[in-house]
Amino acid sequence: MMFRVDRDVLAEAVAWTARSLPARPSVPVLAGMRLEVTESGQLKLSGFDYEVSAEVTLELQTGEAGVVLVSGRLLAEITRALPAQPVDFVVEGAKAVVTCGSARFTLLTMPVEDYPSLPTMPPAAGRVGSDVFASAVGQVAVAAGKDDTLPMLTGVRVEIEGDTVTLAATDRYRLAVRELKWQPGQPDFSAIAMIPGKTLADTAKALGGTGAEVEIAMSSAGGTGEGMIGFSSAGRRTTTRLLDPEFPKYRSLLPTEFSARAELPTSAFVEAVKRVALVAERNTPVRLAFRGDEVVLEAGSGDEAQAVEVLPVDFEGDDINIAFNHQFLLEGLGAIDSDVARLQMTTSTKPAILTGGKPADDGGVPDYRYLIMPIRLSS
Repeated sequence: MMFRVDRDVLAEAVAWTARSLPARPSVPVLAGMRLEVTESGQLKLSGFDYEVSAEVTLELQTGEAGVVLVSGRLLAEITRALPAQPVDFVVEGAKAVVTCGSARFTLLTMPVEDYPSLPTMPPAAGRVGSDVFASAVGQVAVAAGKDDTLPMLTGVRVEIEGDTVTLAATDRYRLAVRELKWQPGQPDFSAIAMIPGKTLADTAKALGGTGAEVEIAMSSAGGTGEGMIGFSSAGRRTTTRLLDPEFPKYRSLLPTEFSARAELPTSAFVEAVKRVALVAERNTPVRLAFRGDEVVLEAGSGDEAQAVEVLPVDFEGDDINIAFNHQFLLEGLGAIDSDVARLQMTTSTKPAILTGGKPADDGGVPDYRYLIMPIRLSS
């Protein structure tokens, strides 16, 4: 087996494939990356750890058919460091030789026959723009839990009904919900899936920015949590196993009536929270006091370091004192994708809703809502 390919093209393809490789594989062969040159002159790079699979297909001008398995992470480090010249990859017995300019690397191969076969892609369900997909997933995945002892809170729930996709994630302290339009293969398509949050976020980020559409492959409603979902775009495809579909009834958690509304420039709000939070310990809140046309941000108290900052605000409703985990507040502000942040509140102990200040397209519910639980203030 042998092939020649542009260094940047190879490095990008190897990096995409290597992202799914396990850091601590259960068996050594799962650390490998499979490279295959087909009879039709294509190079396929693939990785699989029984949970997530990734595959890239490249067109070659020069190649000799064959299959080889080498250390994926090592190959990624090598290709990233190579000079900007064509790369020659040749298998010689039990070794693979990578040559680029005056650089030459020899890698040991692994037994290809021990490597698992990649799962079959589920049926194609529809398409969505890669940039829209990446943005929507990024907005929601920020609220997914990190505690693996509660698997259902580490996922992003995907609900599809016709041409509308709803993404939701929660870690019990905040909830993010995003609605977007897509192009279903069938107008009455309906499905629900729970996708591991980190895997979905990594996939969306890697597929975003290509300018191409992302094809989503999954079974329609009625399947179990043992299913699989696939994504493909611009010669790249990835699959992941789904989590159990159990998820909190999140729609009932979203308040619809509020006693106060505040709007202020997002960037100024972010910078002020960051400054005030410098004196806040990890679990101590940033306090917000809304009065008239200003909000007072405070952190620290008593014998501790303290910080206070005042910002002008467009405020309507009853004066309110409310406190939030500063990291959760900053992550929500970073996700709203708007120059103006709108914070809607009821009382100091009930959930608040953070959205972009721009109105919804239809004058109704915004397409993105970030619910954040306040921290109870000591009296």
